Amino acid sequence: MSFTDPQSITISAVTTPLPRVSTGQNEGLYSSADGTIDLSASHAYGKRTRRVLRLDHTKITSDPFRPSENTEVSMSNYMVFDLPVVGYTNAEAKAVYTGFKTLYTASSDALIDKLLGGEN
Repeated sequence: MSFTDPQSITISAVTTPLPRVSTGQNEGLYSSADGTIDLSASHAYGKRTRRVLRLDHTKITSDPFRPSENTEVSMSNYMVFDLPVVGYTNAEAKAVYTGFKTLYTASSDALIDKLLGGEN
């Protein structure tokens, strides 16, 4: 089963469509037309089940070491569900995720601001 195609993401009030550009066994990739945003979903099966949703973002910015030149920089943000093969239903795993999401989105994402600021 696949995600809806296309996906879309809003970053800094700009919504970008992400059509599916690749599919493989247990993985799919959605990408912006300019290649600066990629969304991937993958699943690995073994002693544990690992499900990953990942966003990769690339941009051009001035090079701090050579201010007259620009350089490409990138970042990634991803979520991993690392589950035992048996023992958690999808509903139970989602309940754990919902609690986690509630924690990090509380007070306008204050926990994320602190994490990005180097707090622990």
